[in-house]
Amino acid sequence: MQVYRKILVTIDCSSTDEAIIEHVSALAIQNSAEVYLLHVVHSHTLDQHRALTEKADGYLETYCKTLKSKGIQAHTVVRDGEPDEQILAEIEKKDYDLVAMATHGHTFIGDLLFGSVSRHLKHNIKIPLLLLKQDG
Repeated sequence: MQVYRKILVTIDCSSTDEAIIEHVSALAIQNSAEVYLLHVVHSHTLDQHRALTEKADGYLETYCKTLKSKGIQAHTVVRDGEPDEQILAEIEKKDYDLVAMATHGHTFIGDLLFGSVSRHLKHNIKIPLLLLKQDG
């Protein structure tokens, strides 16, 4: 039974990405699902935007190749702006069955101080949200 056809994976270009890619790979293979890797460039200057976009392109290309080497149809999506708003916009734009993201495991105080994209998403999307906590 195919539960997921299209999986959106948020990528933040950090060490948490590898764990979610590994986990989603297994789900995609089991479900013959396509995977869309999304990174939102959140910058304040043109130079910062260029640097962050270049970094994201490298990560996305690497992860896309990894997925394709396992026989998974993979695509990359880059958006500019506030991560929570852009992730929601991408979800509304396409017919995804699942959103997957790794979390940094902030403390309660950290979430209060810095906000949480995952917390925002879980209150504002109507499809399943897979959160994988990064240990350490």
